[in-house]
Amino acid sequence: MRISDLLELLLLAAVWGASFLFMRIAAPVLGPVLLIELRVLLAGLALLLLSIRLNRIAEIRRQLLPLFVVGCINSAIPFLLFAFASLSLPAGFTAILNATAPLFGTAIASVWLGEKLTFSRFFGLVLGFAGVTVLVGWTNIPITQSFIWAVLAGLFASLMYAIAAPYTKQKLSKVSPIVIATGSQLSAAAVLLPITPFFLPTELPSVSVISVVLALAFLSTAFAYILYFRLISNIGAGRALTVAYLIPLFAMVWGAIVLSEVITLSMILGCGLILTGTAIAVYSS
Repeated sequence: MRISDLLELLLLAAVWGASFLFMRIAAPVLGPVLLIELRVLLAGLALLLLSIRLNRIAEIRRQLLPLFVVGCINSAIPFLLFAFASLSLPAGFTAILNATAPLFGTAIASVWLGEKLTFSRFFGLVLGFAGVTVLVGWTNIPITQSFIWAVLAGLFASLMYAIAAPYTKQKLSKVSPIVIATGSQLSAAAVLLPITPFFLPTELPSVSVISVVLALAFLSTAFAYILYFRLISNIGAGRALTVAYLIPLFAMVWGAIVLSEVITLSMILGCGLILTGTAIAVYSS
């Protein structure tokens, strides 16, 4: 991996880590559906302007179907699920659940891509999901029904990411990152638009919440997805997914600094086991 790729990976982790903070702030005010519709719509429109400037519209039209699929499984569904999880979980906790994406990716690769599931990879999967157990089982958050649903939503969102990465590599490997980012975000906005009017808030959001939504859309989505799909193209889907190693660290720091969220022992141990298991599962032969 080149130094430039590593720096882009770190930058992506920082802005994606911030997305969990932004969702934690805005989701209780706007609701998950409206928040994510604004996120993907604003990001998609910004990317569309860039695509027009770069003369990429014809390429978007040629790839409408795979872009629509990626928009659903890599944006609309996981974004909505993580926004729902953010109603009940701290930003760092939700980001740690996001870190299970490479674990799911390893399991999917053994089934979908026919990669051999060796003992070391299997051990990595067991260790990683043991980390999920520690994270959830030892938490100081009350184990309520809403907490359980939030955890399941976060895990299912990570599964969607793991499915989307190899699909993107297979179907859109020769498509430019800006085309994938634009088409997927606009597709996600189209999917969520019909249900958005049923989930409108009763009060107008404050200026600070509006600022958070703009940061989520333009920084943690439009800019981040250009970086992400660029990394998939340059270093492959598996290595690009390792951004999930770093996202929890940034998310926990952002949450602690901005919202004074407590970084608990269960979060540290659970995150450590998940990341160690992921390293074993992804990089072992």
